[in-house]
Amino acid sequence: MRAIQVKQVGGPEVMETVELPIPQAKGTEAVVKIAASGVNFIDVYYREGRYKAQLPFVVGQEGAGVVTAAGPEAKSVRVGDRVAWTGQLGSYAEYAAVPADRLVPIPESITDEQAAATMLQGMTAHYLAHDTFTLKRGDTALIHAAAGGVGLLLVQMAHNIGARVIGTVSTEEKAQLARDAGADEIIFYTKTDFETETKRLTGGKSLDVIYDSVGKTTFEKGLNLLRPRGMMVLFGGSSGAVPPFDPITLTQKGSLFLTRPTLVNYIATREELMARSKAVFDMIAAGKLKLRIEHKYSLVEAQRAHRDLEGRRTTGKLLLIP
Repeated sequence: MRAIQVKQVGGPEVMETVELPIPQAKGTEAVVKIAASGVNFIDVYYREGRYKAQLPFVVGQEGAGVVTAAGPEAKSVRVGDRVAWTGQLGSYAEYAAVPADRLVPIPESITDEQAAATMLQGMTAHYLAHDTFTLKRGDTALIHAAAGGVGLLLVQMAHNIGARVIGTVSTEEKAQLARDAGADEIIFYTKTDFETETKRLTGGKSLDVIYDSVGKTTFEKGLNLLRPRGMMVLFGGSSGAVPPFDPITLTQKGSLFLTRPTLVNYIATREELMARSKAVFDMIAAGKLKLRIEHKYSLVEAQRAHRDLEGRRTTGKLLLIP
């Protein structure tokens, strides 16, 4: 089978197209013939070495397809099942071996591509809005990268809850996407200082929560915008890692809360994984959550997909099609 492998960490050029044996289903594993793989910033972090994996490894954390084999102890799936997953390395390939208890069934109303586009970003948006900081009607939230993969889904969920949403974007095209998703106010971070503009838009009132996937260039100013006991949710670092800082800063700015969440801790059990994935699939089926699958790349175009993602030339979801 074809797969995209990293033998040494670095830029997009370290991802190589290789031929590997089709994996075998061992123990509690199932082998899935992949119909679509999601492309996410976490893949960049693994490729760069920010997140550690034993070399060489096949890139990719998210996929959907059909079970072709199941190990003797894989009780939750059968051959022929349509399934999706996230949080397991190896999805930039034609086949993947995945622990069966990490696979979720794809409803008939959801396509393989929709499922592959939903697992990481959809469930991330869900836990951010419903668990990390439980948004409620009347809250004011600032969402950075509001037209990105998670951003567009998070804006929709926040809007559906009844929160006031301020989104930051770089272009008018992205602004329109964020508005269509439900953003009440837009800030062009390329044209204006988002801290100053946020204060203008809110009349100087502080925010309840900031959802920050940008990191280095936005984090410090964001702390100045939160109300006492407000929350900074730092869930990514597309501009780079946040420099070390003294936690007493959180005290000085109003006993703020800071969290650096990751999806794996919000789908830690089989029960939570099934409940969260079902909640997101149900939103899609009901028309309450619209996916934007903007780009589909062939498997061998993985380098290009990463360059587009890192260059912020994309909105919505990127998929690789084996």
